[in-house]
Amino acid sequence: MTGTDRTTHFGFQTVDEDQKAGLVQGVFTSVASKYDVMNDLMSVGIHRIWKDAMMDWLAPRPGQKLLDVAGGTGDVAFRFLGRAGESAQATVLDLTESMLIAGQQRAEAANMAHQLDWIVGDAMALPFAANTFDVYTISFGIRNVTRIEEALSEAFRVLRPGGRLMVLEFSQIPNELLQKAYDLYSFNVIPAMGQIVTGDRDSYQYLVESIRRFPDQDRFAEMIRAAGFEQVKYRNLSMGIAALHSGWKI
Repeated sequence: MTGTDRTTHFGFQTVDEDQKAGLVQGVFTSVASKYDVMNDLMSVGIHRIWKDAMMDWLAPRPGQKLLDVAGGTGDVAFRFLGRAGESAQATVLDLTESMLIAGQQRAEAANMAHQLDWIVGDAMALPFAANTFDVYTISFGIRNVTRIEEALSEAFRVLRPGGRLMVLEFSQIPNELLQKAYDLYSFNVIPAMGQIVTGDRDSYQYLVESIRRFPDQDRFAEMIRAAGFEQVKYRNLSMGIAALHSGWKI
């Protein structure tokens, strides 16, 4: 082993912590150009409903400043600005530059360019001063972070008092039979679909495995509380295939 001599998981593999960010970056560099298409295919478009549910609970307001971490293609930032209006601002941060470029090339980006910043950065070491943002969102990204606790601590640091964290992530279905059926679909269909659409089976195999390694809803809620957030709650989406977690910096 090298570097920290600490290990973490990359899907079902055990890797040195120093390696994970580069491996994750390789996954998203590989799939960036087809990322949105694959999201629609994998979820049969339901990811759009989940993101709308996120905005419904978040209730964006005029003048708010959003930090959307792992927000590469801008899906959440565009939705936020569409609801918060012209006076709101959004910063999209992602580890993978090609994901940000794909986001900037979307039609919405041109209409909202004056309200958007695109920044390459690491969720565990955000390049912002403390107490900068009103809202921190991360969608389907926190499970790819090497040390989730550090990302949550950074989220707490950059939020203003009264600021809100919201996390949308794949989760665990609280029904064993349904979870097994979903696993069959995930492991057998999604990597094959990735091969057909992007020519990259391995990246989608990793994405499926990473979902299985992520903490369940209650465990993740405890991690959010441990980072300092209060009023921590979650809502299951589509029977728990995904979950929305919310917390406040008081």
